[in-house]
Amino acid sequence: MVKSEELWYERNMIKNASILRKFEDDLFRSETMRSAEQSLQLFTGMWNEGVALGVLPPSDPWEGIDVDIRIAGILNSCLTKSLPD
Repeated sequence: MVKSEELWYERNMIKNASILRKFEDDLFRSETMRSAEQSLQLFTGMWNEGVALGVLPPSDPWEGIDVDIRIAGILNSCLTKSLPD
């Protein structure tokens, strides 16, 4: 873990940043170990749920695309900036 992350955790009342970082790393590794078949099953199930709720497929697939693009730009710019010291 880099020093700036440790300081961020300390300022935000995380008492043992190394334990939290290990937990996050382990959680990330365990959650990303899905096969392509499992991912497709998950997507299909979520899609079917959306259809059953009447929210999918969208009536206008382009509706809200401008907001999505703006949010993506903001998130991408955040990823290129470092954490505050």
